[in-house]
Amino acid sequence: MNNPIKYSMDLKLINIKRGASIIFLLVFASCSARLKDDNKIAERKIEHGIVYYEEGRFAGWPANNGMWNWGNEILVGFVVSNHKETDKTHTYDNKAARNMYARSKDGGNSWTLENPFENGQKGIAYDNFLSKEEAVDPTILSSNMPDFTDPNFIITFYRHNNSDGPTQFYFSKNKGKWWNGPYWFPNLGTNGVASRTDYIVNGENDLFAFLTVAKSNNREGRVVLSQTKDGGLNWDLVSWIGSEPDKFEIMSSSVRLSAKELLTVIRKRNINNKSCLSSYLSKDNGQTWEKLKNPVEDTGNGGSPPALVKMKDGRLALAYIYRSNEGSRVNVKFSGDNGRSWSKEIVLRQGDGATRDVGYPRMIQRPDGKLLLTYYWNNALKKPDAPYRYIASTLFDPMIED
Repeated sequence: MNNPIKYSMDLKLINIKRGASIIFLLVFASCSARLKDDNKIAERKIEHGIVYYEEGRFAGWPANNGMWNWGNEILVGFVVSNHKETDKTHTYDNKAARNMYARSKDGGNSWTLENPFENGQKGIAYDNFLSKEEAVDPTILSSNMPDFTDPNFIITFYRHNNSDGPTQFYFSKNKGKWWNGPYWFPNLGTNGVASRTDYIVNGENDLFAFLTVAKSNNREGRVVLSQTKDGGLNWDLVSWIGSEPDKFEIMSSSVRLSAKELLTVIRKRNINNKSCLSSYLSKDNGQTWEKLKNPVEDTGNGGSPPALVKMKDGRLALAYIYRSNEGSRVNVKFSGDNGRSWSKEIVLRQGDGATRDVGYPRMIQRPDGKLLLTYYWNNALKKPDAPYRYIASTLFDPMIED
């Protein structure tokens, strides 16, 4: 449902010196909205904030890089570059793009910028343009990665293009404060792996990676499930998820439902360029997949990938962006039956002048039960003098009251 939410944001931001490590103060915009969901009414407090903003700069695509949390400590990756007016969707200089991270230690109230190049991520990748002099060539992993079940362990995947890759990865043993890599990821007998970050830890040396790979025509793309059982030394293609699409199914967001059940939600676009979210359920630990009803039938102009979280109460939360040149919006749905059905759409944000150059969300649940969503955003329709894309956050309570 499209309940309008009224709020105001103060974009008075601190002066930023590039290259410095800076605390970004989160500016909250609070609102209360009465939101009807399956005949239940909730009084929700929604807080919008800023993770990263700088005049003259572009920031985007948290879904590509990853988001993790350790209690109230949160790490999210994204891309930064110079703002550049173009005749294309994204207003950035792709030749100046670099990966960046922001870390919060207070649940998203404040953020510190971290330059991953200084912390070990020195490989060239799509939207991470390094000079040949400063770049490090990827190698083949020669010894197994450390215990995947260590809560401080994380892994991230970077592609070289959107169709056939290749893909490389980094891992960290200390919450992303230092990264080991880059390491080549194998093609697994596909036409090429061009993946973002979506994985599930199964055990000490056992990990599932959901990957976007090239179709039979070498274009993007479709999703496969891969697995390592020896700490990353070897990877197997476990299964293809769905049949080959006419356009693409890419950028999955996946969760484990039980010891044998997995659910993945995937960004989809058909041959007529209509965008939606599709979903698949596995009851045999990823060996086979059942196509479920699409959780979202329309994600707007160009579409945007999903952000799926299994919450502490067992329900699922699915966040996504509806993209529109007339004003985009941020939405969430909930499922209480493991993704077989979904609540009505709940609008978390709209009406503040966002073009379609927005979205790519990531989401975590804080210890207090609230959901924190990060994505890139803009206010260019309302503020033509301030067209810059920035990394935004939305904090909201997922509880629904009778």
